[in-house]
Amino acid sequence: MQLHLLFLLLVQGCGLVVGKFDDFDDTDDIVEYDDNDFAEFEDANEDATEEVLQKVTTVQDDEEEATVELEDQEDFEDPDIVGEGDAEGEPFDDEEFEGYEEADRPSSRSKDPIKIVNVPHHLQNSWESYYMEILMVTGLLAYIMNYIIGKNKNNRLAAAWFNSHKELLEGNFFLVGDDGVNKEPTSTGKLNQENEHIYNLWCSGRVCCEGMLIQLKFLKRQDLLNVLARMMRPASDQVQIKVTMNEEDMDTYVFAIGSRKAMVRMQKEMQDLSEFCSDKPKSGIKFGLPDSLSILSEMGEVTEGILDNRMVHFLSNHADKIESVHFSDQFSGVKIMQE
Repeated sequence: MQLHLLFLLLVQGCGLVVGKFDDFDDTDDIVEYDDNDFAEFEDANEDATEEVLQKVTTVQDDEEEATVELEDQEDFEDPDIVGEGDAEGEPFDDEEFEGYEEADRPSSRSKDPIKIVNVPHHLQNSWESYYMEILMVTGLLAYIMNYIIGKNKNNRLAAAWFNSHKELLEGNFFLVGDDGVNKEPTSTGKLNQENEHIYNLWCSGRVCCEGMLIQLKFLKRQDLLNVLARMMRPASDQVQIKVTMNEEDMDTYVFAIGSRKAMVRMQKEMQDLSEFCSDKPKSGIKFGLPDSLSILSEMGEVTEGILDNRMVHFLSNHADKIESVHFSDQFSGVKIMQE
């Protein structure tokens, strides 16, 4: 029994020795291993070195991954931006950037005080810029004012004439101022206004006379242009009186008297005077009339019969106010011009 236990111990001891020597390679020095007291520290240093190598490897792997990610991102970048980056990497030309530093420097002029420049004259809002509009508005206002003043003046003149002759007209005619609106003749006792410068008055109801038409032709005082024209060519107001006689009471003759200028014009324009009074207008001095009056007559006996003392006296006193007096049983108006 004791032999058996001893044998087992020897076998285990040999196994341990064999196992101990198996841990070493053939190249290792067994004596150094047994004598090295710092073997444990060397194992610790080896472990630390392995950890550092692992960390370095990990960092390198991370950098490689980051490099791959950056390359992937650069694939999606704008080619224009990449071109700019490439251009920045390239060496620049010195001549291309001449004066670049001077341009970056702040200008000394910016330190100067602000100068206020006057606005050009044609851009200023002044009355002189609207002189055309001012002239047009002024002319329009002047025309409107002249229209009102001229119309009112003609109206006052017509009313003044009618009021001064109303009693005379009513004493010689039964009907004064018929406007022709009513079926039966009615005396209105007022003038009929045709327009702003013409007024009419019809009278009837006298023996041997069918009727009398009085037409007041005033100057166009309501028209500013006509007013300006009269400054160069003066004119005056006119009163035209047309008396229509009964056919059985009218003598058969053609006679006219008036200014020489009016007689020459009427002889050319009026049909009866040009046909029955072919002679030139004669002076009225022979009959005691002023030299300014001329006579157109069909027969000499007619002239002596009309120009009695009463008629000569009237014509002589109002020679400057009379343009023409026309008697005719062949009155047909203005001559028709033949083409």
